[in-house]
Amino acid sequence: MNQVDKSFQAGRRQTRKLDLEHGRVEMNHGAGGRAMADLIDLLFRQAFDNPLLNQANDQACFEVAAGRMVLTTDSFVISPLFFPGGNIGSLAVHGTVNDLAMGGAQPLYLTAGFILEEGFPLKDLARIVDAMAEAAREAGVLIVTGDTKVVERGKGDGVFINTAGVGRVLDGVTVSGDLAQVGDKVLVSGTIGDHGVAIMSQRKGLQFATALQSDSASLNALVAHMADAAGGGLRVLRDPTRGGLAATLNEIAAQSSVGVRLLESALPVRSEVRGACELLGLDPLNVANEGKLIAIVAADQAQQILAAMQRDPNGTAAAIIGEVIEDPMHLVRMVTAIGGERVIDWLHGEQLPRIC
Repeated sequence: MNQVDKSFQAGRRQTRKLDLEHGRVEMNHGAGGRAMADLIDLLFRQAFDNPLLNQANDQACFEVAAGRMVLTTDSFVISPLFFPGGNIGSLAVHGTVNDLAMGGAQPLYLTAGFILEEGFPLKDLARIVDAMAEAAREAGVLIVTGDTKVVERGKGDGVFINTAGVGRVLDGVTVSGDLAQVGDKVLVSGTIGDHGVAIMSQRKGLQFATALQSDSASLNALVAHMADAAGGGLRVLRDPTRGGLAATLNEIAAQSSVGVRLLESALPVRSEVRGACELLGLDPLNVANEGKLIAIVAADQAQQILAAMQRDPNGTAAAIIGEVIEDPMHLVRMVTAIGGERVIDWLHGEQLPRIC
């Protein structure tokens, strides 16, 4: 390399910087030129650093072990972008990892696509990217490829994130929404409604004082512990996100052509969630969760699966909350604290949009 070439390369290196403290997303950050390359290299690639991503291709090429694979995709449009207990970045990783884990899979690789609005502060984008990177490290998953687009000011809402995920099904595990059987037990991994109430507490027009944080978390380690203890007794795994526990159990009941009976006295609900729901006229059963799972398991394995859940940091408040029953109408019913019974139906609309 001659002196002119060396000077040219040195000049290129010197221009490769981002003002993460004061800079903002510009249209040229999505235009395919130098600014876009700098954004990718100096923000995304540094945060998500791994050998597959560093190949710098438009795709990731990787080896897979023999066995069944799980593939999922999701999009995240939450408002506000930052909330007690996390932000859209950590949520994107947790949500995608959990979709894989609910298929009984060990998550392996994620993709990350960003839709950025012109004018969005780069320091906020860096916070989001750093949170994604930390969540991925904690879950033991690699972000191996992605995409970045920029839309004009006023045509987005700061940041939207789209993900896809690939995982390998754990040996001996077969779970599906159509496998629930009469007599099975229904378990939940912890308190319900935490995420939805934490988000609601930050919304304009709904703001109220609470110390509650989102439950957003990756549940793949919890699922692995459950699988080890299950002895083949795991039937169904679901994370009750939008629509909450009610929507998720109604989905399962319809898929498996069964009914579900819950015990209100067994439901783990924080007093803050219960109080906020009473204030807003909501039912905790309909409020979103981002770090909880529902498991339907064989009755003779329920106690040992519950014990395994309670030993995991994300399952300490796990409980058996009901059972699967025969019901030609495929309804979810709840025995109330005063001994009555009510039907837990689907919501007919959205309690709160942009919750995840």
